[in-house]
Amino acid sequence: MSDLPKSIDIHEEGPREGFQIEPGPIPTAEKIRLIEALAETGLHHIQVCSFVNPRVVPGWADAAEVVAGFKARPDVHYTALWFNGNGLERALAFRDKLHITGSISLTASEAFTRKNLNRSHAENLEAMRKQTALHLSHGVAVERIGVMAAFGCNYQGDISAEQVVATLEDGFAIAKEYGAEIKRISLADTMGWAAPHRIERVVGEVRSRWPDQKIGLHLHDTRGLAVANAHAGLKMGVAQFDSTVGGLGGCPFAGQKGAAGNICTEELVLLCQEMGIETGVDLDRLIEVGRMAEAIVDHVLPSELIHAGSLDFFRKHAA
Repeated sequence: MSDLPKSIDIHEEGPREGFQIEPGPIPTAEKIRLIEALAETGLHHIQVCSFVNPRVVPGWADAAEVVAGFKARPDVHYTALWFNGNGLERALAFRDKLHITGSISLTASEAFTRKNLNRSHAENLEAMRKQTALHLSHGVAVERIGVMAAFGCNYQGDISAEQVVATLEDGFAIAKEYGAEIKRISLADTMGWAAPHRIERVVGEVRSRWPDQKIGLHLHDTRGLAVANAHAGLKMGVAQFDSTVGGLGGCPFAGQKGAAGNICTEELVLLCQEMGIETGVDLDRLIEVGRMAEAIVDHVLPSELIHAGSLDFFRKHAA
């Protein structure tokens, strides 16, 4: 395990991901309460909202109110999600509070590109060119290339490592065209097709092609393998993960109603603690925030840990 990172960087996406998909209206004050509680756990990256069309995503009709309302900590990067110029303009209104960077978002599955965006791969490349130019024109750095469905797709089936590399090459070509400096690659298991051997294969091929790039993983727990996949990534030296407290959220376009969301933040933290990898997170405090999230959405969340409690808690109280 010589490739194990000494520490990892966790990007918490629970507020944005979770409140985006919840069917019932969540009060603005409760969204703010969760964001502020997460910032007290030692997490340094929190995605707080989506600046999207409220007719399409009514759960984030109050995005501006939430960002205006929470008290920001100086040691936390607060981020948001947007998909077009209008969303970017709304985010830029909070430039003093949000850490705003752009990304080139692609999909290794053309079938999912059509399902999710109603575009072909070629049309999506053109959209990403326009988006990259738009970000740069506003002084927003474009630093990341993300690939969805990087390990498999419910609509297209298995996705090869070669397909992922080809998709990333398209992204790097756009970055080069506009002079954007890419600092990070994100590989997303959007529909829960990853298994440890797929993680090893895809991460290995991507690292072989771009050895100097940082690689992050966005893992969904659709089929219960998210922690196993994180373990495989850690053994390959991956040191950045997206996650959601309590397992909030899910992908509404994956074709699986009720599918689990991202890897649970507290379960990722527990895995790292047991492996001797530093996260900077107070796990027991995070578990309490997971229980808060469950109370806010008023239904059971996927996390086993918010119900079982941490191992350290039981170690301290063991006879």
